[in-house]
Amino acid sequence: MYRRSRLPLLLLIVFAVSACISSGTPAAPAAQASGTGSPAPASASPSPAASETPTAAPTATEEPTPTEEPTPSPTEASTPSTSPGVEGAVAGCTGSDDNRAFFAKAALDLAWPVYCAALPARWFVTAGSYSRANGGKLEIAYKGPNGAKLELHEGAFCAASDGCVPAETGSGYGTFGDQAATVLELEDGRVAAVVGRGERLSWLALGDGLGADAFASITSVLIRLD
Repeated sequence: MYRRSRLPLLLLIVFAVSACISSGTPAAPAAQASGTGSPAPASASPSPAASETPTAAPTATEEPTPTEEPTPSPTEASTPSTSPGVEGAVAGCTGSDDNRAFFAKAALDLAWPVYCAALPARWFVTAGSYSRANGGKLEIAYKGPNGAKLELHEGAFCAASDGCVPAETGSGYGTFGDQAATVLELEDGRVAAVVGRGERLSWLALGDGLGADAFASITSVLIRLD
């Protein structure tokens, strides 16, 4: 039986495969060194720009050293603001609590007897002051009903020989608190009670719009604070 040889067919197949391999399209490279495709976005946060300069920390300023206050030396006994006698007596002085505190302090600061007025209702203090200079002086003014007025001048308030008392038309006797006084009827219609007229320390009360009896009643109950 006649059998056909397969060798030429095998040679043809081998030749075809070889030719295909030698002329085929090469596979694409895995990566290109200078590819033109867009790179994948970065997942890390962008770092600060290199040109940004850090801010310098503020320079600390030195706080001034506090000055230590001197410690007062202890005293053997504390001095009360007012003595019991003055504190009790000043409660009867006409005026506000501030007015009474004024009299209490003046009585402690001045070296001679201080007097305040104990007046009926509707009287009040209008002005007052005192000083320790040149022997010390105290002056205070009150106003009452119907325009009545009273002034007290105490201490070294006058350097004149007449005691700074206005000219008078008549005189008599009365009191200035616990002291005997000369009562004067003045030319301007006022009335005065004076102790130690012309002396270095003296006391003078001047009343305006007051009758002689009303004035005498007021000056007789002036309160002494010492």
